[in-house]
Amino acid sequence: MVGAVPVAAALPIEYRSRSTPPNPEQAATDIAAMTEEIVTELVVRGECERRDVLGVGVGCPGPLDLETGSILRTPNLEWDGFPVRDRVSDALALPATLDNDGNCAAYGEWWRGAGKGSEVMIGVTLGTGIGGGLVFGGRVVRGVIGGAGEIGHMTIELAGRRCGCGNEGCLEAYAAGPSIAARAREGIAAGRVSSISDRVDGDLSRVSAETVSAAVLDDDAFAIEVMAETGRMLGAGLAGLVNVLNPDRIVVVGGVARAGESLFAPLRDEIRRRAFANLAQVCAVVPGALGGNAGVIGAAGVFLAQQAGEV
Repeated sequence: MVGAVPVAAALPIEYRSRSTPPNPEQAATDIAAMTEEIVTELVVRGECERRDVLGVGVGCPGPLDLETGSILRTPNLEWDGFPVRDRVSDALALPATLDNDGNCAAYGEWWRGAGKGSEVMIGVTLGTGIGGGLVFGGRVVRGVIGGAGEIGHMTIELAGRRCGCGNEGCLEAYAAGPSIAARAREGIAAGRVSSISDRVDGDLSRVSAETVSAAVLDDDAFAIEVMAETGRMLGAGLAGLVNVLNPDRIVVVGGVARAGESLFAPLRDEIRRRAFANLAQVCAVVPGALGGNAGVIGAAGVFLAQQAGEV
């Protein structure tokens, strides 16, 4: 995800999306081309000049080396060791920053979304994986080497499902999109009756988290059960963070978050059940306001913050 930053920060933020190529070199080329396309459109519309563009904020899954601007390891992509920040910067002849995509999404929601006004905010991204970001007093908390906020890799089951990171029992292995689909497939294969099967013409390999969410909207009992279980598992993990960090807001973004109250109601209930009552009481758990653009907006915001020395 990339945010191009014009000098006039009040200008509307423009977005484009493309599928991520497995080849990181191609991805860097695509990022540069997409950014140029956005800037060209802004110039044509008279909203800015090319020389007015300050730079580019890049958000990527981690862990990352923020000093060198490189990706150390990506469990869901094969970009290990790729210096994405400098490749994008060189291609555009513009300064660039790199941050974890979870940090970018969290900062975007704090800056322009559902986290506005929060003092201690946890951002959670639910999609192919589970990421996160911590924004305290308007600053992203990155930890000693930039690895803070890896919410998806908290262990919630000692000898549980294998996660893409290599660990067992991670929250991501139970509540991310592919894991929701896997639990739905397992239930149907074990004999549970659900409209999910009809939606994929009986081909369970086609079941996705979106399939489950669509079945929830049709009041499918099994789909509702799967989504409620997802909410409870998220709540169990996040309750620990509520006790540790005492946030005033948890903002949840990403494709899975579009499941609505079928996810959020059990998530909130589980936090209330497991966290200290006084801490849970002051913590609002809300969906993001920026949709799929939280990370793009946040990447631009992180660039501005770093340029201003607010790191």
